[in-house]
Formats: sequence, C-alpha cells, structure tokens
Amino acid sequence: MTTADETAYEFRVARREDTEAIDALDGSFTTSTVFQVDVTGDGFALREVPVDPPLTKVFPEDEADDEDGADVDDSGSRTFLAVGADGEVAGFAAVSYSPWNRRLTIEDIEVAPGHRNRGVGHALMGHAVDFARECGAGHVWLEVTNVNAPAIHAYRRMGFAFCGLDTALYQGTESEGEQAIYMSMTCP
Repeated sequence: MTTADETAYEFRVARREDTEAIDALDGSFTTSTVFQVDVTGDGFALREVPVDPPLTKVFPEDEADDEDGADVDDSGSRTFLAVGADGEVAGFAAVSYSPWNRRLTIEDIEVAPGHRNRGVGHALMGHAVDFARECGAGHVWLEVTNVNAPAIHAYRRMGFAFCGLDTALYQGTESEGEQAIYMSMTCP
C-alpha cells in the first residue's frame, strides 16, 4: 500500500520475530501545545494551551510481556505492522477485543518519527477498525495522555470523540501530573 505521500509500506500482522523491532520503535514526540484538563463538579473541560519551550515526551519502557509482537495464540488480539521499503518497522498498532462489551481497545499505536505525517497511523488504525468489524465490535476505544496533543488531533480527525477522563491513572508513575483522556468512536 502507498500512503498519501506515495511512500510504499507493507501492512501485516506482527510475528514473534518482530518483537525486537517493535520494542525498539521510537514513540516519543515533541509538542508545542498540550490539553489542560479542568475538572468541574459536573464533568471536565479540555483547553489546548501552548507550552514554551516545547514539551518532549519519551514514554517509559513497558514491562516485558510474553505476548509482545505475537498474536498467534490470542484470537482477540492483534498487532498490525507498517514496514517501510527499507524493511524497517515504521509503526504498529496493538489491539484487543472484549466480547462482553463489544469493544476493540487500541492498546498502543506508534509511528516512528521519520514516518509521521504520511498516513501510516491512519492506515494502521484502518487495519484495527477492519479487525473490529471482523470481531463484531460496536466501538473502538483508546486512552491518551493529555500532553499528547498531536495524537489527540490525529484521533479526532479519524473520528474519535472524548468520552472520559482519569485524573489518577498516572499517579506514582513516570507520567505523574498527566491525565488520561479516553476517546471512542462507533465502529463504522
């Protein structure tokens, strides 16, 4: 498949041997705005505010997981890969399906810095949505930190809407002080 800028990518389901490349992907980002969360008695409001100097976020490493990159044994989970013409992993989307509430959860989606703004994330999300349809999902759901304004904008362009907030999720972690924003969209 070629993306909007005519770059060729192969999109496929990850295999065990892809684990190291997935783990090595640089998911960090830099942003000049963040979403400030204002909690009210009846809910919350989000305001995009500038940050100066720009904020660079490097995500902490995930704890080792026997299932990283391997979706062979779990029919409710998949990791989709975007592989560039050079054979390098350009991005991935790890998803899981919960039958009880017909929800497909985007567990993680990352695009390497050199491949951003080329439609790779949008294409990966498209593969996730196709899988959601195969599973019979009613909606697709994800969590994003309030400081990841680039991702929030991308998710909104893809059809996601704000649906919740957790002000305590990151307490006691390297992301202390950030808030978890939940977004969802009806499975098209």
